[in-house]
Amino acid sequence: MYPWGAPQYRRARRLCTNFMSTVASDNSKPQLSTRITGWFTDWVSDWGELVISSCVSLGDFCLFIFSTFRWMFSRIPRGETLWPNFYQVGVSSLPVVALTGTFIGVVLALQSSSQLGHYGLTNQLGGVINLTLVRELGPVLAATMLAGRVGSAMAAELGTMRVTEQIDALSAMGADPIHYLVVPRFLACLFFIPTLTIMADFMGVAGGYFYSNIWLNIDQHYYWTNSAKFVNNFDLFTGILKSLFFGSAISLISCYQGFNCKAGAEGVGKAATSSFVFAFIVILILDLSLGLTLKAVYESWYPGGTY
Repeated sequence: MYPWGAPQYRRARRLCTNFMSTVASDNSKPQLSTRITGWFTDWVSDWGELVISSCVSLGDFCLFIFSTFRWMFSRIPRGETLWPNFYQVGVSSLPVVALTGTFIGVVLALQSSSQLGHYGLTNQLGGVINLTLVRELGPVLAATMLAGRVGSAMAAELGTMRVTEQIDALSAMGADPIHYLVVPRFLACLFFIPTLTIMADFMGVAGGYFYSNIWLNIDQHYYWTNSAKFVNNFDLFTGILKSLFFGSAISLISCYQGFNCKAGAEGVGKAATSSFVFAFIVILILDLSLGLTLKAVYESWYPGGTY
C-alpha cells in the first residue's frame, strides 16, 4: 500500500508530527521584544495607578479638611462629645508624655556632657539641653506620643464604626458624622497638644537639671544662667506654634484613615497603622518647613541675632 513500507511511513509521520509541534511551540512563545514591551507597559500602568490613586486620595483628604473646618466654624459641638475627647487626649496623655520627657532630658544630658567635656564646656550643658527641648524635641516628642497613643486609637475607633456601619447610621439619622465625630477630636488635639508640649519641656528640663546637678556636679548657677542666655521667648513661641500644626495634622490624618477604613479586622488594623505612619512623616515634614520659616522670620525681626 505504501511505497516506503509501513515502518518507513510511521517514522516519516512521527518526524513530521515532531516538527509541527516544535514550530507551534516556538510560535506560542512571545518574542523577547514583546516580553520587554509587556514588562514596560505593566510598570507604567502600576506607576500610573499609584499616581492617580494618590491624587484622588489627596483631593478627598482636602475635601475632608474643608468639611471639618466648615462644621467647626458653623456650629460648636455639644459638651457631651467634647469632654470625653478632651479627657482622652489631654489628661490621659499627661503621664506618658511627662515620663518620656523626663528620660529624654536625662539622655540629652548624658550624651551631650561627654561631647562638651572634650572642649571644657560642660557648664554650657543647661543651654544646650533646654534649647533643644524647647525648640525641637519637646513639640516633636509630644506629637509623636499623641500620634502613637491617641491618633491610632482614633483611627481604630472610627474604623470600627465604619465597618459596623455606625457612621452610616448617623447619616441616616440626620446627624453629620464629621461634625459629631471629627470636630471634637480635632479640637481636643488642637487645644491640648500645647499643654502636652509644655509638660514635655518642663519634665525634660527637670530631668536634665537633676542629672547634671547630681551626677555631673554642675553648679546650678551655671546651669540656669546659661539656660536663660540661650533660650528666649521666641524659642518658646516656636515650640508652641509647631505643636498646633502637629496636633491638627495628627487629628485630621487619624480621622481620615478611620473614615476610609476597609472592611474587616485587617482593614481596621491597617487604618490604625497607616494613621501613625502618615502622621509621623507629616510631623517631620512640618517640623522642617516650620523651622526654616521661623528662622527666616527671626532673622528678619532681629537682623543681628542668631537663631
